[in-house]
Amino acid sequence: MISRSLNTLDALRIEASQNGYDYKTTEFLLTLINDFPQYNWRFGRKFSYRPLKTITLGPAEAHSQILALHELGHAISQHLNFKIDIERLKMEVEAWEKARKLADKYTIPVDEDLIQDELDSYRDWLHQKSRCPKCGLTRFQTPDSVYHCPLCEKL
Repeated sequence: MISRSLNTLDALRIEASQNGYDYKTTEFLLTLINDFPQYNWRFGRKFSYRPLKTITLGPAEAHSQILALHELGHAISQHLNFKIDIERLKMEVEAWEKARKLADKYTIPVDEDLIQDELDSYRDWLHQKSRCPKCGLTRFQTPDSVYHCPLCEKL
């Protein structure tokens, strides 16, 4: 976990540098950590959010700032888990909406193509999961998380 004490600011800068972050992005992350102390911030292999309060910052990449805001969007939205798969896509959309608002507040550029590419990965995942393996028709998922094919099950 990334500590927010003044004694560890230099340590954070070193860890950020070891993860490929430049000065500007590191200072932005320090601002987020300071502005949202209720969350546990850490560096890891990829950007992610783990309920209830852990935000993992992946290695530096071109869109690190907006990706960090997206994970913060999950935290602010208090996303826990999902029962049916479409809820996961809904949570992703909501986190991106929060990220856009935060980006405006922090004057971070928003790449809409990136956001749509990220959402497309979930749309593709959902489409693949909903396809009937027997006939290829799109199935529907009931609240018990089970997929049903209207053709093969003759509903």
